[in-house]
Parts: sequence; structure tokens; C-alpha cells
Amino acid sequence: MIGINRRSPGEYVFSTFNYLFMLLMIVVTLYPFIYVLISSVSDSNQLVSHTGILLTPQGFTFNAYTKVFQNPNIMSGYLNTLIIVLGGTLINLFMTSLGAYVLSRKGVPWTRYVMLMIVFTMFFSGGMIPVYLLVNNWLHLGNTLLALIIPGMVSTWNLIILRTSFSSIPDSLIESARIDGAQDFTILFRIVIPLSLPVMAVMILFYGVGHWNAWFGAMIYLRDRALFPLQLILREILIQNSTAYMSGDASAGDVEAVGESIKYATIIVATLPILAVYPFLQKYFVKGVMIGSVKG
Repeated sequence: MIGINRRSPGEYVFSTFNYLFMLLMIVVTLYPFIYVLISSVSDSNQLVSHTGILLTPQGFTFNAYTKVFQNPNIMSGYLNTLIIVLGGTLINLFMTSLGAYVLSRKGVPWTRYVMLMIVFTMFFSGGMIPVYLLVNNWLHLGNTLLALIIPGMVSTWNLIILRTSFSSIPDSLIESARIDGAQDFTILFRIVIPLSLPVMAVMILFYGVGHWNAWFGAMIYLRDRALFPLQLILREILIQNSTAYMSGDASAGDVEAVGESIKYATIIVATLPILAVYPFLQKYFVKGVMIGSVKG
């Protein structure tokens, strides 16, 4: 019995290689975030002059964060993003739940053909120009936050995952509710959804993170800067290098240095909220993906 648990030299080599490889992946994945965090609390001039690996702050200071929060565009971007995330996610959950419930019930006609048409949209679409014309000219949602919510009310992939979860609920439970006089909305919101809370948490994660990171739709549909979400403001700061007006009374030679610290601080400010929420929903993530992949 003792010899059964002994590992061969090849297994030790294989395990050691796996541990080293995973450690390398952790370093490669984690260090960029650590670098940005350290850079955001470093003195701008010392940061610019520093070369090589950065492991400790170069002159610890919160000046960059002070300048970021003094920028009115950051605060308005935060507010707009919260409205989009909260309102958009609620609409996403409601519409996706309705569609998934109908497609998951036996006896509903044409569900197979409807699913084929829905899946078809995962591979083919009308393109950006027809969608823009639809949203801007026909729905008249241009330059409104609804333009970032309404067109993407239902994600095909999320609909498939939620439909699969709803399909696993026993039909006998649904029939018992019908015998007691429950209608479809009562069954959905008082039986089906409460029994599918882990998958609903996954939907919140998928839709919420998608809304939080979205910027392309805002760039296309929004013209009023007061409506810009946080990610579009962040894009301007990082790509268009629009940090000079945030550098305050810095001299001309220091504007670039101060701008670098502001960029890193802005990244942290825009990333930290979603990182704080993710650990509470991450445990449901694998279960939701497995539900969508095992059953069809």
C-alpha cells in the first residue's frame, strides 16, 4: 500500500515544471497591475527618471489621485457609468430572463427554429452602419444613454446559458404551480429565478462587466461630454494624452511627468470598483459556464 502512493521521478519533474510555469503566469499577469498601482502613488518626476523594474513607490504621494478627483469629467463619467451599469444590467436580466423562460418551456411551438435564428446572430450581423442608422435615425436614441443600453438588451450567449439553466428545473414543479393557479410571470419570478440564483449572479457579472468596460458605443452615439461614461474619459486620457489641463500649476517641463502619474491613477480609479465586486461573484462564474457548455 505504501508503494502505491509513491511518485515516479517523471511525475516530480512534471509537477515542478507545472508549478514554475504557473508561478511565471502569476507574475506576468499580476505585475502590470502592481506596476500601475505603484506608479500611481509615485512622485511624477522620480517616476519618469526611473528605469527598470518598479517594485516600490518612487517618492510616495497621492497628488495624482487628488488631480484625478478634481477633474469634473471623472466624476460625471463615474455617475454615467453607474447609471449605465445598474440600469442596463437590470434591463438585461429582465429581457434575458423572459426570453430564456419562453425558450426553455416544453410545449411552446417553434422554439427550435427561434433558437436557430437567435444563434444565427452570433455569426452574422448587419454591420456597424445599419446598427448606427437604426439607433440614431429610426429609434432616435442618438446622444442619449439609452443608446448604450437598448441595442444590447439581450446577449445571445447569455440567453443560451440562462435557457439551459431554466431547462434543468423539473417540469413537475412548474405544473404544480400551474395547478395552484400561478401564471407565467408568477412562475418565472417566484419559482424559476429563485432556483437559478447562481446563474443569475453569473449574468450580473457578464452584463455588469460588459457595461463597465464599454466605450465604443459611447464614442459613436454620444456627442455631449456630460454624458460620456468613465471608460471614454479614460480613453481620452490614455490615448489622446489629454492630461495637460489636469496638471494644474505644473511648469511646462513637468506637465508630461505629471501626466504620466495621472494616467496611472486614472486606470486604478476606473478599475478598482469592478475588481472589488468580482470576488463576490467569481465563485458562480465556473458553474455558469459549465451549465452552458454541458447541456444544450
